[in-house]
Amino acid sequence: MAAQEAAVDSVRDREIGVEQDHLDQVYRRLEEKIHEAEFLMDDAARRGHVGTPGALAERDAQVFRAGVHLNRLNSEFEDFLFGRIDLLLGKDGELGPDGAYTSVEPADDAVRDGRAEIAETLHIGRLGVLDADYSPLVIDWRAPAAAPFYRSTPKDPGRVVRRRVIRSKGRRVLGVEDDLMRPELTASLGGAELPVVGDGALMAALGRARSHAMRDIVSSIQAEQDLVIRAPAASVTEVGGGPGTGKTAVALHRAAYLLYQDRRRYAGGILVVSPTPLLVAYTEGVLPSLGEEGQVAIRAVGSLVDGAEAGAYDEPAVARVKGSSRMVKVLRKAARGALELPAADGAAAPDRLRAVAFGERVELDAAELQRIRQAVLGGTAPVNLLRPRARRLVLDALWARSGARRRYPDDELAAEARQAFDEDIATEPYFTEFLDAWWPELTPRRVLAAMADERRLGRWSRRVLQPREARLLARSLRRTGAEGRGPLSVHDVALLDELHVLLGAPARPRKREADPLDQLTGLEELTTYADRMPMRRSRVERLEEERIDYAHVIVDEAQDLTPMQWRLVGRRGRHATWTVVGDPAQSSWSDPEEAAAARDEALGTRPRRRFTLTVNYRNPAEIAEVAAKVLALAMPGMESPEAVRSTGNHPRFAVANQSHGAVANQSHGAVANQSHGAVANQSHGAVADRSHGAVSGGDLGAAVREEARRLLEEVDGTVGVVVAMDRREEARQWTAGLGDRVVALGSLEAKGLEYDATVVVSPAEIADESPAGLRVLYVALTRATQRLTVLSGERDMPDGDGVPDLLRD
Repeated sequence: MAAQEAAVDSVRDREIGVEQDHLDQVYRRLEEKIHEAEFLMDDAARRGHVGTPGALAERDAQVFRAGVHLNRLNSEFEDFLFGRIDLLLGKDGELGPDGAYTSVEPADDAVRDGRAEIAETLHIGRLGVLDADYSPLVIDWRAPAAAPFYRSTPKDPGRVVRRRVIRSKGRRVLGVEDDLMRPELTASLGGAELPVVGDGALMAALGRARSHAMRDIVSSIQAEQDLVIRAPAASVTEVGGGPGTGKTAVALHRAAYLLYQDRRRYAGGILVVSPTPLLVAYTEGVLPSLGEEGQVAIRAVGSLVDGAEAGAYDEPAVARVKGSSRMVKVLRKAARGALELPAADGAAAPDRLRAVAFGERVELDAAELQRIRQAVLGGTAPVNLLRPRARRLVLDALWARSGARRRYPDDELAAEARQAFDEDIATEPYFTEFLDAWWPELTPRRVLAAMADERRLGRWSRRVLQPREARLLARSLRRTGAEGRGPLSVHDVALLDELHVLLGAPARPRKREADPLDQLTGLEELTTYADRMPMRRSRVERLEEERIDYAHVIVDEAQDLTPMQWRLVGRRGRHATWTVVGDPAQSSWSDPEEAAAARDEALGTRPRRRFTLTVNYRNPAEIAEVAAKVLALAMPGMESPEAVRSTGNHPRFAVANQSHGAVANQSHGAVANQSHGAVANQSHGAVADRSHGAVSGGDLGAAVREEARRLLEEVDGTVGVVVAMDRREEARQWTAGLGDRVVALGSLEAKGLEYDATVVVSPAEIADESPAGLRVLYVALTRATQRLTVLSGERDMPDGDGVPDLLRD
């Protein structure tokens, strides 16, 4: 046995050495390309001594291209080279643009008597690299030639005989894992039999420890995922799939692939919408590692409005009101009603206007002013944009009251008199001050703050919201303060965006800094490259802030968007193609039908193409089985994705002990039995006392710390502690001091994230916190890649083995 293991290790070491030699060759070539790019930069700098505008423009363009190329070459990503495929001879011998043969199927004589020779080997990586003779050293993962790395299966292998995943860090190859796509063949490479290392590339990738930042899984994307990534971009691509099927990874890889395929078309930008800032932080490093950055914006829903950032949390009852499409009617009334608000200094809005015309006093009373306001607001135009019309109608009313029309029977004289009248009145300070107070320029934040007044909101929401809903809404908005500058929730941000549309902003001339060279040559920024780069960055930042319309929109965890959030996202993709990724079984929104209607409105009549991911790569079968019990309660009839691996580590069920803060065990001092989910040992072996109500925070906290410490010893990566949303701050205190590998988060924050081990605290609390609680609990139970602990309190009604009521058969 020892000799056999030594032989296996010898083959592995030899194959690692083979891939190391190839990686060394790749980096030597990259260094050559870096030197070439640096030469181009120096050459371009010398062109600056030529004084003609044409030479300066050519220099600028060359510097920019060389700078971008140099930046990409200098970026040494983890796993720069991650894959390899060994291929049979193809049906044709045509070379593609990347130097690889285009044939998909093997030649008729590629296999003879069960034996075959490897005709072509391709290495797959982040970026394409050619050697000096233009032969491929690395194929860009998005290139057509790389597709067989993802799509080949033993059932449909194509030309692929062996697929290899290469694990590297920087310039060092750490390991290799092989899959045989044609195990029935005896294949040879260079006269020797093709070696195979490992138990399978996919299982190796899945078993790797998770960090708090997402590891892109480009090296382990499987066939059904690859079909989605490379699907045509036209119209709407909808992607469904349960937990662990790789939906988020597919969405990010699709963004990189679309840019690779048609960069000009998507120069308008790709927006990736994530449900939470945590998921943004978890995924934002993926696109640079795929060879793409700068053209893709990854934003949380609460960060989509310029100048607003969600940081507060709404209780479920409040969230249901704010997220409902009924809020459109409430906000429309609020946008118009806010014209009657007192000024910032507390002064009431004016209710009459006095003017002097033709030597006489003319007055408009409150009734007349109200009639004018109603006439102006009769349409659907934004309130702030109606100010010029309001000004005109006020002047019309003053002209009519002055009796001037009777003084000028001649139309031409009347028109001249009216023009003079308007100029005289409109330039008087009392008139401009009146107009500023009577029709003020409103801001979304000011209107939102005004809705915190319960009586006022009651008028604006009559026959739309129930009185109790209006009170909840008003009280939640008090935190925004008098001018609306206080903390916002993710639902508040959607309301602000709606108000921005309802209010509009008066057009203002855009100021531009004059460049003397512009006047002489018509060219911009013909300065030194060093001077130019800060200006370029500033301009890019301004464009990013102003951008509200994208060429392609990818919505991750789409099932969680509320109707109001769909309206927010829809405005950013009015002319876009879409990729919508989600799973109804994981929805935290209480009215999926209302959200579906809002989604359909946002997507419009565009044709739709649907895909479903069916394989759970994240959870072992033991964890998936427990989660499926909750899915059956939350969504009867919904099928769970199929877990592809089993670890033998069964979920652990534990009960927090009230009296001592330890984890209770029904047995007599025995260690917990993983296979049956027995609870952890208490010092005296007594069953937890459940006669005094719910477990106290301190006792529960001690139990959480104990479980987190135990899991830290059992896994190499991260441990997530998932609690009900109202326990988030407690949970962070419980886990303080345990190190960076432990993170505590609320149930709604766990969406899309994964950890090596997870502690789900009090399933009943999570299930009871909202009408969608069972679906939220299902999400919490599917975050772990290796180990799961379910920690129960009194509300969970655990049985003798610690299994809570919700998870029993």
